[in-house]
Amino acid sequence: MRQMRFFNVSYNKLKKIPHDIRSLSSLEILIMNDNIISHLGCEDFVNTRHLTELHLNGNRIAKVQRCVMESLTNLKLLNLSGNLLVTFRASTKVGLQKLEILDLSQNFIKFLNNYDFQGLPSLKHLNVTSYFMTYLKYHTFLGLKSLKSFSGSFPLYFVNLRTLPQLENIQVNFKFNGPFKTPYLKTYEDSIKIKSLKSVSVACRYDHLGLIYYLERGILHNMKHLEYFKAENIYLSAPYSNTFQSNQKLRSLTFTKTDFLDLSESQLKSLDFLVHANLPALRYLNLAGNELNVINKTVFQSLPSLTFLDLDKNPFTCECSNADFIQWVKSNTQTQVVNAHQYVCSFPVSRRGSLLLDFNFQPCLDDGGFLCFVSSSCLVVLTLLSSFVYHFLRWHLTYTFHLLLFDAFVSYNVRDEGWVYREMLPVLEGEQGWRLCLHHRDFQPGKPIIENITDAIYGSRKTICVISRSYLQSEWCSREIQMASFRLFDEQKDVLILLFLENIPAHHLSPYYRMRKLVKKRTYLSWPQAAQHPGVFWQNVQRALAHHQPALMSEYNISTSY
Repeated sequence: MRQMRFFNVSYNKLKKIPHDIRSLSSLEILIMNDNIISHLGCEDFVNTRHLTELHLNGNRIAKVQRCVMESLTNLKLLNLSGNLLVTFRASTKVGLQKLEILDLSQNFIKFLNNYDFQGLPSLKHLNVTSYFMTYLKYHTFLGLKSLKSFSGSFPLYFVNLRTLPQLENIQVNFKFNGPFKTPYLKTYEDSIKIKSLKSVSVACRYDHLGLIYYLERGILHNMKHLEYFKAENIYLSAPYSNTFQSNQKLRSLTFTKTDFLDLSESQLKSLDFLVHANLPALRYLNLAGNELNVINKTVFQSLPSLTFLDLDKNPFTCECSNADFIQWVKSNTQTQVVNAHQYVCSFPVSRRGSLLLDFNFQPCLDDGGFLCFVSSSCLVVLTLLSSFVYHFLRWHLTYTFHLLLFDAFVSYNVRDEGWVYREMLPVLEGEQGWRLCLHHRDFQPGKPIIENITDAIYGSRKTICVISRSYLQSEWCSREIQMASFRLFDEQKDVLILLFLENIPAHHLSPYYRMRKLVKKRTYLSWPQAAQHPGVFWQNVQRALAHHQPALMSEYNISTSY
């Protein structure tokens, strides 16, 4: 237990921190969320100095005393969301020098004072979103020089975020209480001009009471790296046309209630950021006077309510890259492209001054369609052919391209080994030059016997079965002729030569069904009958080894019978 590093006691209805926690000196991650803990004692974490993550979200903690955090000098993550906290100020003054993530959301925090988070120099992610937040001081966040992500609820009071030089992501929920004659968000313009910001999300969670909210036109001017911008229930009227003029890296733009968007003369070179925009109510979009050359029609297909579109005074390219857009302008019935018939081409030079809608885009679509047809057809045929080859010819191809190391594999019983070495090898290898594969000479040591047999049969052009009564009684010989028979019937080629060392009557073969069947359908070589003419016998073996015609499934002569 003393070496435990991870401990999870969530959903256990604990009312306080267990005393045994103090004995876990090596503990690094402690998860105690969703219990009913209401009090944290000064001695609860006194011996857990290695703790890096502490999850206490979903409890009933109303206060965190300063002494509770004194021992947590290595803590990097503290989650106290969903508790009953009213303030957190005293807890940040000591012990939490290495804290990087702090979540205080969904508590009862009503106000934050100056320098409340000054004791957290390493903090990178802060969440203080609260339904009850009503008051923030100007220097509330002073000292958080490492902060990169911030989520919080702001009342309509002046808050300074310019002291956060590393901030990249900000999510702000605005709220107000009481009557305001001019409840503009203009007062925040200077406070959130942060050059490092990449993602900005602002939302008003309450009814506007008939008043107009908007962000001032210069509020995003310094945010050169801004990629994501979301305004929820903020813009009830259109933002200024130059609001996003300086945000050249913008990739996503979301307005939940805006029906008019003026982005004219904003030096836009691409509209890709509108593809993922959430603009369900947008009806009028003004993009006149920008630097748009090629336009992707899917940009406007992502705007379901778009009715009017103005793209006047843009330097269009009259090439196939704009074919889909030109076809969309001519064919769509929902969106009216204002004065589209007057748009002129700027590129290429040969078409400069000609009308955009006069460009003949049909050859572009035809070539593309034909190419897609040919490509898809080839893909279908290739898929079907591959499936056919795999299902019906995979074994043939496997062994067709298999490296054939031998002319023949000799299957024999060990009791007949003397005859093989004394009579067969001198003639077939010595005189005729065939390469033969023999058990004791050519099998690979250490490899399973059945694999050696398989490699020998399929690594040789043919298999010679030297059959005797001992051969018929051998289990391994039976497997060898069985596998050779499989290859014979599968490939339909003459790959099997039967050589009988003894005269074995047919009725003695009855217990060996496969052998009897082979003997009935094929002629075979008999050594006893060749005693007087051994030369002719070996010539017949030579002809059988040289034979390449497909095997017939009825009787035919591969050699003279003896």
